[in-house]
Amino acid sequence: MYLEKINSPADLKPLSIEQLKVVSDEIRQVILDKVSKYGGHVGPDLGVVESIVAMHYVFNSPVDKIVFDVSHQSFAHKILTGRREAFINNEISEYTNPLESPHDFFIMGHTSPSVSLCCGLVKGRDLKNESYNVVDMIGDGALSGGEAFEGLDNVSQIGTNMIIVINDNQWAIAENHGGLYGNLKQLRDTKGKCECNYFKALNLDYTYLDEGNDIEKLIAMFQSVKDIDHPIVVHLNTKKGYGYEPAEVHAEKFHYMPPFDLKTGNAFVDMSNVEDYGDLTGKFLLDKMKMNPELITITSATPSVVDFDEATRKEIGKQFMDVGIAEEHAVAFASGLAKSGVKPVYPVFGTFLQRSYDQLSEDLCMQNNPAMLLIYLTGVFGIPDQSHQCFFDIIQLSNIPNMVYLAPVCKEEYMAMLEWGITYNEHPLAIRVPTNGVNSIDMEFDKDYSVLNKYKVMREGTKVAIVAVGSFYQFGESIAKALEEKTGIKATMINPRYLTGVDGDVLDGLTKDHQLVITLEDGISEGGYGEKIASYYGESGMKVKNYGFRKEFVDRFKASELMVANGLTDEVIVNDIMDYLK
Repeated sequence: MYLEKINSPADLKPLSIEQLKVVSDEIRQVILDKVSKYGGHVGPDLGVVESIVAMHYVFNSPVDKIVFDVSHQSFAHKILTGRREAFINNEISEYTNPLESPHDFFIMGHTSPSVSLCCGLVKGRDLKNESYNVVDMIGDGALSGGEAFEGLDNVSQIGTNMIIVINDNQWAIAENHGGLYGNLKQLRDTKGKCECNYFKALNLDYTYLDEGNDIEKLIAMFQSVKDIDHPIVVHLNTKKGYGYEPAEVHAEKFHYMPPFDLKTGNAFVDMSNVEDYGDLTGKFLLDKMKMNPELITITSATPSVVDFDEATRKEIGKQFMDVGIAEEHAVAFASGLAKSGVKPVYPVFGTFLQRSYDQLSEDLCMQNNPAMLLIYLTGVFGIPDQSHQCFFDIIQLSNIPNMVYLAPVCKEEYMAMLEWGITYNEHPLAIRVPTNGVNSIDMEFDKDYSVLNKYKVMREGTKVAIVAVGSFYQFGESIAKALEEKTGIKATMINPRYLTGVDGDVLDGLTKDHQLVITLEDGISEGGYGEKIASYYGESGMKVKNYGFRKEFVDRFKASELMVANGLTDEVIVNDIMDYLK
């Protein structure tokens, strides 16, 4: 094996083209062995093995700076830059990270910022009168993000060396959407010679390689642009999942896979019969759209959020709109749809919605248009990676005027909120989809949430009240049980439901026979929901203790360990309660 002797890009330089082909095959096998064992992004990385080998063969990293967007396509880069064993053993992130290696320059988990970041590298290089190549590999759907356009629009103004490698594999997570991708197809069909050229329209130099997985031609292409004195786009026609038939045939499925059998391509654990909120929501929306032609579901390149596969998307037809990786546009689009009199539903991962704060405030809430957003994978039970974590949604959404942000505690309440939400037309509405599994509570839940900011007292008690938000409600029940077993105190259990306000009637009522209110939220405690309650009580005699997470970025965490690190355990909180009551 050649790969065992490659510990840095410099070790590639003496190899022949034929040897580099073997290295590429070995890298592809390492990627497949790793992701099949641990899960991960499969298709994006298999499609760029040869181009990354060629880049590291031609350029001089880390003096020449190579940036990946999105960096879930950087596996081959990590393997070639001294992290092979750490990668194989799943000891490092899927994304680039300067703390891992001097060959990485940014933590890159979200799509579309690379061109802008590279513009900064280029301008900084020029101001310091330094000389090196800045190479940006962008693709896998990332061009549809608004920040990518803004960066491309600015590159020619800077005007010096920058090499923008377009990994055109014809996919995002699902198929690409938008006029830009129509032009990319025209360019592929004409071998880059189409008169209509998006990149040339932005005053950028342009070159095209049809055989984007041919390492010999890739090397020649990169050698031809190395040390160029102006910005240039290198457009590569690649194949997502290249070299592994199941990933080539099922590109959407193999964008990201849980652990799977390499021979069959089937996941080891069959989740098809496991109930989850994505499937529940998808079935609900599909039924409602069949009954109401003025109900539309929007996605920003993640239709899997609600389990809308290709067949379902075709069945829905014009009542489904994939806007590409463009959350800012999706929010404004939803606002416009609501203004037109139809009902838009926008399911979105919370981490990606963070990109659209201005649109949430100015374009949606200031207009007070009744779109409905469904926020997925928030908090500690969401995605355990610092570039994808979403601990900030409560702070973000609950403080915008006109927004109604709901946090159901179980399946029954979530479905009730959904049913009500698709007919609610007074304000923008968001629902924080539970992330702690599909839990059921055997009780009657409201069918109308129009009277805002009214708590639901789930159990009456004395001395201590536990206000447990959404996915942390079951955690609150566990604390209440432990408290009663240890002290005999039966705590009042409160489901606040609304994250955008407090229920003064319930909070005032607690002052009669309670000494302590504790709040539990699956998000950052500083500036979070609990502080609204602490602020409400102000200088009154009621003691309030807020529980949540510290304000920090945490990488590759385990939910249970992060809970312990933040004092979020039954034992710690029960002991705190006992101390407060003294």
